[in-house]
Amino acid sequence: MMRLALLPLMVVLMAAAPPKPAPPPAPPPAPPIIIAHRGASAERPEHTLAAYSLAIEQGADFIEPDLVPTKDHQLVARHENEISSTTDVAAHPEFAARKTTKTIDGETVTGWFTEDFTLAELKTLRARERLPQLRPANAAYDGQFEIPTLAEVIALAKAATAKTGRGIGIYPETKHPSYFKGLGLAIEPVLLAELARAGWTTAAAPVFIQSFEVDNLKALKRQTGVRLIQLMAPAGRTADGHDYAAMATAAGLKAVAAYAFGVGPEKALVIPRGPDGRLLAPTRFVADAHAAGLEVHPWTFRPENFFLPAELKAGTDPHGIGDGVAEVRAFLATGIDGVFSDSTATAAKAIAPPR
Repeated sequence: MMRLALLPLMVVLMAAAPPKPAPPPAPPPAPPIIIAHRGASAERPEHTLAAYSLAIEQGADFIEPDLVPTKDHQLVARHENEISSTTDVAAHPEFAARKTTKTIDGETVTGWFTEDFTLAELKTLRARERLPQLRPANAAYDGQFEIPTLAEVIALAKAATAKTGRGIGIYPETKHPSYFKGLGLAIEPVLLAELARAGWTTAAAPVFIQSFEVDNLKALKRQTGVRLIQLMAPAGRTADGHDYAAMATAAGLKAVAAYAFGVGPEKALVIPRGPDGRLLAPTRFVADAHAAGLEVHPWTFRPENFFLPAELKAGTDPHGIGDGVAEVRAFLATGIDGVFSDSTATAAKAIAPPR
């Protein structure tokens, strides 16, 4: 009888109990990151502290130094180890005898090479615009900037983080890693030592390490917690013998996910162009990469007509500026997680939410 008498009271108490609070809403997805490709290279000579600084001012999340070694095994930022098109080395008679021909990853190249210079010697050179016919305004800065070291790039990123309150990271590429390993100038040990000095050794560090080769990324996976990015071309093979087309399949991307955090595909792997130069429908690449657990950071977005799809060019002048914002937005619609861009300002405008 006592139990029966309590039943109405229990029903009342249960009815009066407040409803469970709804779970908090999920945080909005992070916007795609902007990787300043060689710095703000559409507006300053590439791989200079000036180009990196301008990119940071324009909103870059990461600055990208391509890394090559010196004769005394220091790392400097140059797109290639052959430096005749990006420095004034040809104007230095004291280095005339160092002009030579080498075979690098199967390609014969003639010029001057960073591995034949000490860091002190390279610091006597000055940077030049690599594409003066396409970017004549950049040539006005020829001779003003030094070749920066990796340590100087890291210091710039840290100083910018402290100044702006934004986390500014670096996104270094190991250039020709097998070639340099064969010379006894392996890039990876020096890179990891510099990152360790900066306190950047885990996946939480503001760093991505990228490479077109596979074997050095697999080796790095065993040596560092820093996030790794497998770069991909639309066709051909890596310098260490891996097939790009196979890597770009769903099965290939799952294999990449065993050692990499993400992939950096050439844009055509995400949205190809037709014979008329216009953008076609997106491929399955982004969906397959995401299914494998990989982020996708395609390369490279450039604002000049010369590089844009046909429907986004403005006039016929190759170095005229077309609708680069529309191109970036077309790729953002596929769900990519970041963009390599020569123009940080263009990428930032494309990614900014509409007002």
